[in-house]
Amino acid sequence: SWVGARPELRAIGYDSKGIAAHLGLLRRFIKVGAVDLLVAELGLYGVRPDLEGLGIARSIHVMSPVLHELGVPFGFGTVRHALRNHLERFGRHGLMTVVSGVCVRSTHPQVHLHLSATRVEDVLVVVMP
Repeated sequence: SWVGARPELRAIGYDSKGIAAHLGLLRRFIKVGAVDLLVAELGLYGVRPDLEGLGIARSIHVMSPVLHELGVPFGFGTVRHALRNHLERFGRHGLMTVVSGVCVRSTHPQVHLHLSATRVEDVLVVVMP
């Protein structure tokens, strides 16, 4: 969903070795039931491999004031099931909620003629209040 996207905001953390972590934010409308809702999609998340497991990812809480500033009800992202344990650690601290059993429908750009224009995925949805 981030191919060709230009985030409105990027959070980039540096240390003496360079970029330590990064995260992008982009406001998008999503349909929840029959309602179109403007939310902040969080993505382009990454932590440098030598820093994985050290808790640096908890710095995602810096995005909370930004969500309020942008006037969106929540931030969200989708991840594969293999990341469940990783993300649920954040949920213990109230930073986010991980929701399973949500069917997400997204669209491919029309440039992929060999793929269906719409796809349905079974992913984990991460909601950040």
